Amino acid sequence: MTCLEGVYWDLDGTIANTELEAHLPAFNCAFNDLGINWNWDANKYVKLLKINGGKNRIAYYAKSNNDDFSEDLILKIHEKKQFHYCEIIKKNCVSFKTGVFRLINELHRKKVRQFIVTSSSRNQVDLLLDKLFSGFNPFEFIISSDDVELKKPNPLPYLKAIQLSNINKRNSIAFEDSNPGLKSSLTADLPTIFVPSNIPTVLDKNINLDCILDSLGDENNVANVIKGPKLNKSYVDYSFLNDYLGFLSNAKN
Repeated sequence: MTCLEGVYWDLDGTIANTELEAHLPAFNCAFNDLGINWNWDANKYVKLLKINGGKNRIAYYAKSNNDDFSEDLILKIHEKKQFHYCEIIKKNCVSFKTGVFRLINELHRKKVRQFIVTSSSRNQVDLLLDKLFSGFNPFEFIISSDDVELKKPNPLPYLKAIQLSNINKRNSIAFEDSNPGLKSSLTADLPTIFVPSNIPTVLDKNINLDCILDSLGDENNVANVIKGPKLNKSYVDYSFLNDYLGFLSNAKN
């Protein structure tokens, strides 16, 4: 029997919805601070999320907008953005997605090892986790953008996490909410569950997923399995995750 030993969590959009709630306003505040005549609305930002990493997003948009931005200016914009993001997080403007805290707590009680694998910078991750978990740290380690040379969709963040955890991939699950994250975890050969965020996502047709849920659910919000094993409760729990690994194991045999 395949038994769950480790869970790799993406952060933004997976543990908490932060893109429209914190990242987007932080970008616009940074542009305003530096006198840059940019203002990203939600629709534009959703499209820009195809570019992973804040500095990459700024550079891409500058090029598409025919703005000649130096690397120093891009770095300055990003630093301002990080400052404003942290100020927004300090005001408790974001919260857990449905069922996330419940499941993380259950996995912690079951002695399942848990990790964060994200494209966010270390200082942003530390602040957000401190606000969300308030001193309770269920995560053994964090792989942030500061810890790898290549971000998602490259598999390197997950490959590094797998190496550090030393857990067999067949006994692991990754949770992701975006195409870049899915490409990263799946290329690293990790069983992956897709749970969408509040950002409209059209799945890349080249991505082959075994499990898609509309949410993790809780006692008051029923989770629905769009693809994957049957859900025996109204929400995703440790038992369902083990069933998913068994479902994958049987499919390969």
